[in-house]
Amino acid sequence: MCTVCLSSPCHPRCPNAPEPKPVYRCGSCNEGIYQGDEYADIDGNKICKGCLENMTPCEVLQMCGYNTWPAEEDAS
Repeated sequence: MCTVCLSSPCHPRCPNAPEPKPVYRCGSCNEGIYQGDEYADIDGNKICKGCLENMTPCEVLQMCGYNTWPAEEDAS
């Protein structure tokens, strides 16, 4: 029994509690994605919400397999 929280195993908020294990790893920053965290699964690539919020729309499109192209006058 823990001498701080008086539980066995320790309560998750107890300073003696073990670090939580990530459910996934972010494919962009490699940080842990923990239970309850929001993330996107793009073609099997898990991306944390923080990384998604810092990406440009074009970067997200590229991750989804789409490209952007510059507009050009038709040469015909």
